[in-house]
Amino acid sequence: MTVSFHKYGDLFFPGTGDIKDIGEREGKYYAINIPLKDGIDDSSFTRLFKTIIAKVIETYLPGAIVLQCGADSLARDRLGCFNLSIEGHAECVKFVKKFNIPLLVTGGGGYTKENVARCWAVETGVLLDTELPNEIPNNEYIEYFAPDYTLKVPNLNMDNLNSKTYLSSIKVQVMESLRSIQHAPGVQMQEVPPDFYIPDFDEDELDPDERVDQHTQDKQIHRDDEYYEGDNDNDHDDGAR
Repeated sequence: MTVSFHKYGDLFFPGTGDIKDIGEREGKYYAINIPLKDGIDDSSFTRLFKTIIAKVIETYLPGAIVLQCGADSLARDRLGCFNLSIEGHAECVKFVKKFNIPLLVTGGGGYTKENVARCWAVETGVLLDTELPNEIPNNEYIEYFAPDYTLKVPNLNMDNLNSKTYLSSIKVQVMESLRSIQHAPGVQMQEVPPDFYIPDFDEDELDPDERVDQHTQDKQIHRDDEYYEGDNDNDHDDGAR
């Protein structure tokens, strides 16, 4: 399942991601595209983001989430067309984190480098449950953040071309697509075991109709030299295993 919130239309690169692009064949309905117009602000974006992401998680029940935090949606980006503050951008990260699902957060686009740095610093703080001061401490790159030397990037005074009617129609179409898929088979919300714990299994006791995940199967594969007594032991005795 993929979900993308992005600028679409007016020949904007890469020109893909229409609301009607929902995936093909086995992947049909598993691609959710949210095409947005210029000037979307914090309140409009976060309201739409939270509504759609909550419904996607409820429907698909993901075992893990990869969240790409592209910073070209911030106000004042050299190439972007949106009007998000860093607080609005970070609110989306905070919302996804609250689901307590294993989460991998990556960077993304962003063409005003000082604001990209600001954004990812604030959102690293969000992920670590740490409130950062707005004043940037003195460092070798401090002049990049002149003249105010602060973390937060406010909104611009620009028109939001995403009307309530337009955003409502986007939401309705996404919900319709989600109703067309079944809940992910066999995926349940449960405690994630520690990395070092992988349950053992006995091939002779396996139910032939029950699927064994690849991670568990790989655990049974040993390197030929795994049981050698040392680096120079090349003629180990199979019977010693």
